[in-house]
Amino acid sequence: MRDRQAAEAAGRRGERIAAWWLRLKGWRILDRRVRTPAGEVDLIAKRGNLIAFVEVKARATDAELDFAIDERRLSRVAAAAEVLMPRYATAGEDIRVDVILIAPGAVPRHIENAWMG
Repeated sequence: MRDRQAAEAAGRRGERIAAWWLRLKGWRILDRRVRTPAGEVDLIAKRGNLIAFVEVKARATDAELDFAIDERRLSRVAAAAEVLMPRYATAGEDIRVDVILIAPGAVPRHIENAWMG
């Protein structure tokens, strides 16, 4: 139980850092931790006419980040984004699925358009 709580706390901390990073890059955070029957989206952000559905992964070391995201996880985020699209994106806005990888002592890695399904 304690490991689960620690993982949850680390995940929330990673999401706060990712939201901060996005805001520094000119993004506006529209929502956080949005659940759908298809899956959960950690952050929904907007810049210009682009809406990004963002998966955040936090790991203890930078090296672990290379294995933090896989196609199955990304496909769930993409499916959730499809469900959420009508709620957040209006006609003429582009959408994409991004990933932000967070590790202590490392600059956040922002992978734009991570899902090309």
